[in-house]
Amino acid sequence: MAEKTRYSDEELAEFKQLILEKLALAKKDYESMMGTLMNTDNNGVDDTSPTYKALEEGANTQTKEELALLAARQQKFIKGLEAALVRIENKTYGICRVTGKLIPKERLRLVPHATLSVEAKNQR
Repeated sequence: MAEKTRYSDEELAEFKQLILEKLALAKKDYESMMGTLMNTDNNGVDDTSPTYKALEEGANTQTKEELALLAARQQKFIKGLEAALVRIENKTYGICRVTGKLIPKERLRLVPHATLSVEAKNQR
């Protein structure tokens, strides 16, 4: 029996549904992070709070920097999921870009935006 070179349309539809669910959750998380960063949940008392709390301001700055890094990482994850949807439409989803072999379903279920098999990733 010949080795499979791509996933069937039914399998691609299953992956597409999984990716769409993860994408919706990722976008919701990203919007929440951006809302916090942009202070859209502000209760409007910044101008009345004491300005001498240097340590608290430093902690707030550090928290915002960490949140900005998380938001950037989340945005990269969203772009990866969107690219995976394009690969599904092109019927190239699940094919390792180094080895050309199919990435196992188990890996794609855990990391649906993967473009490398574990074998190729270990070679790096």
